[in-house]
Amino acid sequence: MSISFANALGIHEQALSFRTQRAEVLANNLVNADTPNFKARDIDFASVLAEQNQKAQGSTTANAGSFAMAHTNDRHIEVSTGSAGLGEEGLLYRNPYQPSLDQNSVDAQVEQAKYAENAVQFQASFTLLNSKFKGLLGAIRGE
Repeated sequence: MSISFANALGIHEQALSFRTQRAEVLANNLVNADTPNFKARDIDFASVLAEQNQKAQGSTTANAGSFAMAHTNDRHIEVSTGSAGLGEEGLLYRNPYQPSLDQNSVDAQVEQAKYAENAVQFQASFTLLNSKFKGLLGAIRGE
């Protein structure tokens, strides 16, 4: 009998991946804090994770009203729909609290706070995954 990591770990593996992508987006915002006309971006982590959770449970309500692409050849490029791919369509613009003269919407203090919050949540997810792996290892060893 084999162990299904998807069943054992649940959505937490994907949560770490999305937290990493969000950290990259927030770091990009901080780097471009002085770039004229740069618009701050962010990922709505809760909605992305909820969408992935619905897909994992096989719910059809998440895809209601969307079209499915037919995969007719193995060499075709796979198209991701929705925010699961987290391409440009998965990123949201952040509304600034106070407009700037150079049309830059990055507030360095807000970005630093969001980055720190994301780092703490990443560490919490990582700790949870680590405990799940320790439990699986104990089950394999028969402890």
